[in-house]
Amino acid sequence: MEFAIVDIETTGGSASGGGITEIAVLIHNGVEIIEEFQTLLNPGHSVPAYITGLTGIDNSMLEDAPIFEEIAEQLWDLLEGRVFVAHSVNFDYGFIREAFSKVGRQLNTPRICTVRLARKVFPDLKSYSLGRLCENLKIPILARHRAMGDARATAILFDRMYKMREEIILSSLKRNTGEAFLPPNFSLSKFKEIPEACGVYYMLNDKGKVIYVGKALNIRERFKGHFSGKVLPNLKLQLKSEIVDLQWKLTGSEMMALLLETLEIKRLWPKYNSALKLPKSLWGIFDYQDSMGYYRFQIAKVTKNLRPLETFFTSEEAHQFLKSGIENFQLCKKLCGLRKVTCSTVQDKSCMGACQSQEHPKDYNSRVKDFIGLIKESKKEILLTLPGREKGEKALCQFEGGMLVKFGFVKEEEGNPESLEVVPKIPETFYILRQFLPTLDLESIQILDPDSSTPNMSLF
Repeated sequence: MEFAIVDIETTGGSASGGGITEIAVLIHNGVEIIEEFQTLLNPGHSVPAYITGLTGIDNSMLEDAPIFEEIAEQLWDLLEGRVFVAHSVNFDYGFIREAFSKVGRQLNTPRICTVRLARKVFPDLKSYSLGRLCENLKIPILARHRAMGDARATAILFDRMYKMREEIILSSLKRNTGEAFLPPNFSLSKFKEIPEACGVYYMLNDKGKVIYVGKALNIRERFKGHFSGKVLPNLKLQLKSEIVDLQWKLTGSEMMALLLETLEIKRLWPKYNSALKLPKSLWGIFDYQDSMGYYRFQIAKVTKNLRPLETFFTSEEAHQFLKSGIENFQLCKKLCGLRKVTCSTVQDKSCMGACQSQEHPKDYNSRVKDFIGLIKESKKEILLTLPGREKGEKALCQFEGGMLVKFGFVKEEEGNPESLEVVPKIPETFYILRQFLPTLDLESIQILDPDSSTPNMSLF
């Protein structure tokens, strides 16, 4: 087993907003350092004065330094297949992973934090900062707050802990890679194959039968969640004892994942998927026009004498749907029944003044009608365009009466509904459509002419 001991200097901030100015990597084979790498990096923006004061790295030093893309291949070869070690590892790993993602690579290596290790190997110290640890353990730091100086000190610290308490390091590594919580018949190599992407996953038993279907924005993280924590402990134990394999299908979006999950549960009826139980009472969104001429909304229970624009299982679901419509169509929360005071009272600048008669009813009502029209159009035959699973691809979903009837993944320039896979109508897909409808870009929704296979590109 080999370890990549890493230290970086940055422009500060978070991994998504900051940049790397210097990086050092030392390769440790469990006995000694066998390889070294060090370079300054041009982060693409200026270095703040306080960072220069801390590290000594200024803008003039970075003018001729390589950008990350130029050293990405060499750095990838150093890190891939090795354990990533750093002091406060999530900081260094987060910056480097973000930098790799910008050049089209997904870093995914096991990690070890020397701060956490030191707390176990050297308990009861007052501080576990690199400077204080090195001071207490008589470890020299030749260049503090420079990548190679800190990396060498971290390497000496790691080497000492590894040789003193190897079992703690190996135990930590198992937890961080997921090995500690893995089901007994599920291999670590299979776990490492699970994508950190959005899609549907299938748990299989030793006979190859699907016993559970789920969806996730991050399949790997969701898989880990099944076997950690204290929620539904009996179900976790049962799944853990039976699962031997995992399969998955990427979907590109959460809505597509929910739709596919629903279809697959109805098709396979896995033993550990609970059936949907519908409540006895329904809630609805109702519309009316007030004495000032403004259209308003109200959420209330559905009765046989009242016909709502849309129905929901819970009032919370109705509120969330209406909130999405308010945001998407710039409506007033007071006129929509979600606020008792005027929007200016709470300094809500998203309201354009309808609740204080500062916006003409005709202007406000035109957006309300767009929202109502979207709800009504969703009951017709429509074609939705959603993100695909990869670049240059899109997902198409055709609905009739609010229920999914066809779907498929096609190239971005294609769009013939006739090439889509036909699926059985399942009522649950109607509720998924309604859940996401207010958040969809209007350009992604096409009304299909029932008398023609050619989509009508105009929604209203």
